[in-house]
Amino acid sequence: MKRVGILVGREKTFPDALITSINERGKGEVTAEFLKLEGVRHDAPPQYDLVIDRISHEVPFYRATLKRMALEGTIIINNPFWWSADDKFFNYSLAKKLGVAVPKTVLLPQKAYIPGIVSESLRNLEFPLDWQRIVDYVGLPAILKPFDGGGWKNVSRVNSLSELWKEYDQTGTLCMTLQEFINFDQFVRCYCVGQEEVMTMAYDPRKPYLSGEQYVHNPNYLSPALADRVRKDVRTLCTALGYDLNTVEFAIRDGIPYAIDFMNPAPDAELASVGQYFHDWITKSVTELVFKRLSEPKTAVRYRWDAMLNPEPVRTTAVSSISEQQERTISPKPLGAGAMEKVKAATAVAIPENSLAPAPRSSRRVKAEGSTKSTAKKTSKTLAGRKSTL
Repeated sequence: MKRVGILVGREKTFPDALITSINERGKGEVTAEFLKLEGVRHDAPPQYDLVIDRISHEVPFYRATLKRMALEGTIIINNPFWWSADDKFFNYSLAKKLGVAVPKTVLLPQKAYIPGIVSESLRNLEFPLDWQRIVDYVGLPAILKPFDGGGWKNVSRVNSLSELWKEYDQTGTLCMTLQEFINFDQFVRCYCVGQEEVMTMAYDPRKPYLSGEQYVHNPNYLSPALADRVRKDVRTLCTALGYDLNTVEFAIRDGIPYAIDFMNPAPDAELASVGQYFHDWITKSVTELVFKRLSEPKTAVRYRWDAMLNPEPVRTTAVSSISEQQERTISPKPLGAGAMEKVKAATAVAIPENSLAPAPRSSRRVKAEGSTKSTAKKTSKTLAGRKSTL
């Protein structure tokens, strides 16, 4: 018998429906239940064959436990090692490389820092920031949001420099991004399950959460060509990032789908929020994914960090899938063998040994990347100081 554990937070209807669905299909050979944890031994044997993670991004104890379980061979949806390493600013940069449209985005230094970080700790940081240059690049209005947040937390729209300063001054130790505001004609949120199954949902982020008005079941909401492009972009992003469960949001302007958020590995699936149709779809699709992953042959665990980030089957799938996607949607003509190898190298999920090496200084251009400009002495106080310094 194989055991499936569900790790959840406050949500109710989706995990309950998932447990029922898995148990009905498993017929005693596969059983699902809520995961129960206490003090976790470092040498404890595995208790579950697969775990679906819905909350560890908010609870460090859960995240550390899932990493330990993965080390013992438990399948975790989604990979806790990669989710710990990922952030949304990296996502935007990667999407650009893959040919997916994204809004102009600038990563901002923190406003404040933890105790012990003083001016000497920040000698590599150029400040005060050239706010005008940043705004000229991104445009106004713009969206200020955390570089690794979710659930629309700490997100604000700013319409002027004064509003930007006011909101930024309240961000504390959060690392933020400033992003171009896409005044959308249409907006969709897309489930992606197993890096392949895609459900495109008409979605209105301006409606209040749990109002029952955010999601609309309208299969004809997008034109066929636009719907096809959105699905391809969703698969490209989720395959490159290695997420088996995710949502991707697109703000569509003038027929162009801009991917504005695609780091949602514990996506909303509650009945009161998404509605019966989408709730049933995601429950069925995740159930199918569970049985697919349980049926796949297991490879021996490789005790290296990069192996935990990129389990072998996922790495292989991601390379071929992204390469084909690149060939279909980005390249103007078929690629030769040599060019194909370059695409594989550029888009593979597997992380090269020098991937953390800093970019050459010539690539860090202020105008192209929206980065900061040095206009003051290095003896200024930390960024937690006067607004005029920022």
